[in-house]
Amino acid sequence: MAVYTEVPDDELAEFVAGYDIGAVLSAKGIAEGVENSNFLLHTESGFFILTLYEKRTRESDLPFFVGLMEHLAAKGLVCPQPVKRRTGEALGRLAGRPAAIVTFLDGMGVKRPGVPHCGAVGEALARLHLAGADFPMRRENALSVRGWRPLFDAAQERADSVTPGLRAATESALDALEREWPSGLPGGVIHADLFPDNVFFIGSKLSGLIDFYFACTDAFAYDLAICLNAWCFEMDGSFNLTKGQAMIAGYRRVRELEPAEVHALPVLCRGAALRFMLTRLVDWLNVPPGALVKPKDPLEYYKKLRFHQRAESAADYGLVGVPA
Repeated sequence: MAVYTEVPDDELAEFVAGYDIGAVLSAKGIAEGVENSNFLLHTESGFFILTLYEKRTRESDLPFFVGLMEHLAAKGLVCPQPVKRRTGEALGRLAGRPAAIVTFLDGMGVKRPGVPHCGAVGEALARLHLAGADFPMRRENALSVRGWRPLFDAAQERADSVTPGLRAATESALDALEREWPSGLPGGVIHADLFPDNVFFIGSKLSGLIDFYFACTDAFAYDLAICLNAWCFEMDGSFNLTKGQAMIAGYRRVRELEPAEVHALPVLCRGAALRFMLTRLVDWLNVPPGALVKPKDPLEYYKKLRFHQRAESAADYGLVGVPA
């Protein structure tokens, strides 16, 4: 989440008048994240999240995101629900951008995830994968391996300004992943961005998943690799094996991993680290002037990538017992 587009008060009031949620009481920009412009919207009916979809989000993908949230909620997964306009549509336009309002979920993200959080996220991720199994729409993952070379090309000239040697190290890692990337793994709908700020807890209990705007059709184990990267490293850059063990065990309690997924996990973790390093690098080098956005440090994921390059098997991530 972030704010790239400011919304004039009169335009906001006119937009919200198209919904049955009462008049606007307040709207506050949300600075976290990097993708779309988001606001905490308070109306006479309560709290909501208003999202303006920025240029990186293709308008043709929006029906997938909206439909997926509705589908997952119908399957019992707690996630935001699009609020329909009086016309029956979930999407409108505001400040020159496609826009939507979704329901507000109680809870908050955790700043320092513990082992129980990681186990709960593993279970929730597997439930999401199963709940999306019969979702009829598909969306290609534009930020999988075929999308990484263009990101590298966009950043390589200035990569060494972030840290010396980053350009060569990134190109070498990318070359290897393009050769080794697995195919034919079990897949379907994945979240693809299930970071701690996209998972809400009330106390120690997971209360909901948010921000489905990277969701797509891809390998389930790649989604697990993203979560291992996002949840199981410590502030000093070390991988917490106990957290990894809890996450993988939580996932397997709901959906068992196939042998091919177990074998591919180190490569998938490398790929997930490179993907987020590259998108962070591009954003770090290209923050729009005046944007209310906090660019995230690409070197965090460079350090994670180097850990994954030393990993030999799924046991290095905490997997106990190989599925038959």
